[in-house]
Amino acid sequence: MRKVVVICGPTAVGKTSLSIELAKKYQAEIISGDSVQVYKGLDIGSAKIKESEKQGVVHHLIDVYEPSDLYDVATFQKEVRKKIDEIEKPFLVGGTGLYIKAALYNYEFDTPKRDIEEEKKYDLLSNDELFEMLVKLDYDASLLIHKNNRRRVLRAIAMANDKKRSSLQQKDEPLYDALILYLTMPREQLYNRINERVDIMVEEGLLDEVNSLKEKGHTFNILGYRELNDYLDGLINYEDAIDLIKQNTRHLAKRQETWFRNQMKALIVDVTNKEDALIKLDEAIKSFYKR
Repeated sequence: MRKVVVICGPTAVGKTSLSIELAKKYQAEIISGDSVQVYKGLDIGSAKIKESEKQGVVHHLIDVYEPSDLYDVATFQKEVRKKIDEIEKPFLVGGTGLYIKAALYNYEFDTPKRDIEEEKKYDLLSNDELFEMLVKLDYDASLLIHKNNRRRVLRAIAMANDKKRSSLQQKDEPLYDALILYLTMPREQLYNRINERVDIMVEEGLLDEVNSLKEKGHTFNILGYRELNDYLDGLINYEDAIDLIKQNTRHLAKRQETWFRNQMKALIVDVTNKEDALIKLDEAIKSFYKR
């Protein structure tokens, strides 16, 4: 089976900088395992890596879709597998757990054609009720769609129903020889890093980015964008919006950690001390390539 190094963990733990150092050493290429960085224009809010930070390491699945495009786990799965087959030493790096697992394991998704008659059965549901249904069926997809974009919500529901039926069998069968490295640190330290990162995003112009997307008709239900859209709509004040971003990001990090620990068989590496962590990660990757 093809070998794949997977570097995953909660938001703000330091995946980007560590993966760059390791990819440089092993002459690897990085495939983004993030469901938001794939979109053009969602830069600051997704903590998208800057060109100056890549240090010559080739990155894939970043800035490849327009904000109006519907990008889901089935699309991600197909594109990641294609990249894994093409790249000599692929590193899959990110924090979107379901997407990463779907790429590595035998999840089978079929994209259904639009069924107008099937959609009619939802005619009596409000946008809020319809969106709540999507949240329950496919939470990750719900993050990328505004609740009032009814057509995209209906499409995502159809795709989620199809995924639910088709992924019941063999979903824990690995398709690759994967070394899964889960990065972690004490929760208090991680939460401090999250708060600091949100402050940096604000300084870099997150509000301007959200407003620019909003003016083009893109109001994503994505962490950071959602809260500032509420501020722009006059629903909350600015300070509360920033506090909510920090709070909701901390909650996300906690959910990510729970998901990865329960769903992925990973080598857990504490990255509190970056130099020590690099040594442990390097040793694990070196042994992985030798076996």
